[in-house]
Amino acid sequence: MIFAAALASIFIASVNAGCDNYCSGHGNCQTDDVCACYDNWGMGLAHDSGDCSQRICPYELAWVDNPDKTGSFHKYAECSGRGICDTSSGECLCFDGYEGKACSRMSCPNDCSGHGTCEYIEDLPYGAVWEDYSAVESSVSPKTFWYHYWDNRKIRGCVCDAQYGDVDCSKRLCPYGNDVLDVRDNLLISTKYQTQNLKFIFNYYLPTSQSNQPTFALKFKSKLNETYTTTPIVFSVTDHYSYLRDLRGFSNKVQLALLNLPNKVIDGVTVASNGVFGSATNFGGVINGELYVNVTFTGNAVQGPQHPLVIVAYECGDGCQPKITGLDLQTRSAFAQSNYTEVQKADYNSYECGRRGKCDYKTGLCQCFSGYTGENCNTLESLV
Repeated sequence: MIFAAALASIFIASVNAGCDNYCSGHGNCQTDDVCACYDNWGMGLAHDSGDCSQRICPYELAWVDNPDKTGSFHKYAECSGRGICDTSSGECLCFDGYEGKACSRMSCPNDCSGHGTCEYIEDLPYGAVWEDYSAVESSVSPKTFWYHYWDNRKIRGCVCDAQYGDVDCSKRLCPYGNDVLDVRDNLLISTKYQTQNLKFIFNYYLPTSQSNQPTFALKFKSKLNETYTTTPIVFSVTDHYSYLRDLRGFSNKVQLALLNLPNKVIDGVTVASNGVFGSATNFGGVINGELYVNVTFTGNAVQGPQHPLVIVAYECGDGCQPKITGLDLQTRSAFAQSNYTEVQKADYNSYECGRRGKCDYKTGLCQCFSGYTGENCNTLESLV
């Protein structure tokens, strides 16, 4: 009995002298009976070591916090200051509107309504049509900007799918058209349509037969953000038998390809071509030069400034649409000023429902005012 009592007293003394709860198995007991917790373990809001029984949640730059003595904001904070830490799992329970590890990024409104993608602020594109691009620089592609502020990779917004708009992509877009009562500055001259010029700088190998001629395609984006790609267009700038220029035939092929896009998205267009060519003396020889193609939008569905056409010149083989052999171009796309220019601005404007009707955002159809009709309300029924 005496021996058992002595053992019990020794055991009690050792427990009292050791670290609390043996550091819960998540730390080492130091000589001063204080736990040195493993990474991501601690206790309490201050994360003092305690018995190392609680998980610590991830840290990220705080959305809002008090400044330090130098006046700096956005220090690292648990759950970015936009969530509550679940100390049993080490995961942040984010407040509404925030998500991700440490609640470090904003969620998009209504998850973009299922009609768009949620993108970071530095990935949001600028510009839609020529007027937008030319106001910034010579580039004509939807572009992004370098962004280095604290909310990089944190703030996000919706990029809507075709035919949808608004901040949460919840609304169907309506057709755009010219206001039929819009007055031009000079009524003594003919109405002008937008003309885009595409420049091909090429090395053209004369084909040995009609079946192996190089092909390319053109990509067009409508005002409803729908992207259409033409069927393959044969790049035949010379007559196969005499090496003479056949630019009229080439222009007709480009025009037909654009008019055959689905849904009559381009309902009127004219094409004219000219260029400077080298010479070749036999089949299979090389002609290098520059080809200029002017595309003028004349239809009611393409009034006003349009998105720039894009040249699809990379080879697209089996399992790829449209199937094209590709072109050997110095500049392969219309993303650079070197091969895309607007040579004539349109006298027409481009408004939602022609500014003569209201858009039903549930159906994407225009409800024209009295006296106006048409898909985009750009037809005047009567003039009293």
